[in-house]
Amino acid sequence: MASTEGPYEEEKLLLSTLPKDTGWQSQHLYLFQGFWCPSFHLQGVNSFQKHFEAKDNDVIVAAFPKSGTTWLKALTFSILNRQRFSPSHNHPLLTSISHELVPFLEFIFHPHNLQYKRPYPLKDMTEPRLFATHIPFPSLSNSIKDSNCKIVYICRNPFDTFVSAWVFFNKIKPHSLHDLTIEESLEKYCKGICGYGPHWDHMLGYWKQSMATPNKVLFLKYEELKEDVNFYVKRVAEFLDCPFTEEEESNGVIESIIKLCSFDKMKNLEVNKSGTIDRNIEKKYFFRKGEIGDWVNYFSPAMIDKLSKTIEEKLRGSGLSFKTCS
Repeated sequence: MASTEGPYEEEKLLLSTLPKDTGWQSQHLYLFQGFWCPSFHLQGVNSFQKHFEAKDNDVIVAAFPKSGTTWLKALTFSILNRQRFSPSHNHPLLTSISHELVPFLEFIFHPHNLQYKRPYPLKDMTEPRLFATHIPFPSLSNSIKDSNCKIVYICRNPFDTFVSAWVFFNKIKPHSLHDLTIEESLEKYCKGICGYGPHWDHMLGYWKQSMATPNKVLFLKYEELKEDVNFYVKRVAEFLDCPFTEEEESNGVIESIIKLCSFDKMKNLEVNKSGTIDRNIEKKYFFRKGEIGDWVNYFSPAMIDKLSKTIEEKLRGSGLSFKTCS
């Protein structure tokens, strides 16, 4: 009992000092270090910052929620582990969703996490260790920033990110949470009030760091990855200092990885069609459409105008942009 009471009391004290808002994805969001953290993640984020010790050969997949995390986890895991596992048979992705193979740092340090063992067996992980996070760059632990570990970041057009998040969180939110219309949710999203938001600050943090330290942070766009996945799979491998050999390329290793990690392949695997993960979230919810431009089926002209103006204002002068949204 004593082992959990301390952190719990510490969390309550921390929560009492932070600005709070109602979330459209969770009961409460707390403004922590400049971003809105879901209440059930905050203790894990705080513990991760205090206790995680990065290694120079660690690899971290980073993303704002619903930006392509599931896919990038699968690709990165397959690229790093291609000498250990063949994409054609007995590959871990055939029996485990990528979220089980690539743990979120803010989850494995949460004392009440349901998905991973507690304490998580960090010492038993095969190197290079592969993790994931939704945490903004400024709030990553100092050990990550000070080490030579690599970060692969993926972002997505905010229109599609918003719709994907709105559909996903409506499916998994607690029954006690008030239903928000898509217009009400967009209002909060444009104000930055969403899990790990503001979205633009999240993207810009990693975008600026990728330009300042291109050997440490690789910045990807979901749309570009979908458009030329072969090119970007090779780019990720080069960035992680494990480029494909000519023999691997001629033997179709890249194509095998792409096929294994494709949306259709992963969506139709039995392991991803049934069962739950984390807080009893059904795995099938992580595989909806994976399309570019699906937002047009949800947005009114007024909503298009509102989000377009917000994006233009928030990203102006940064050099980060997305193809015309309307």
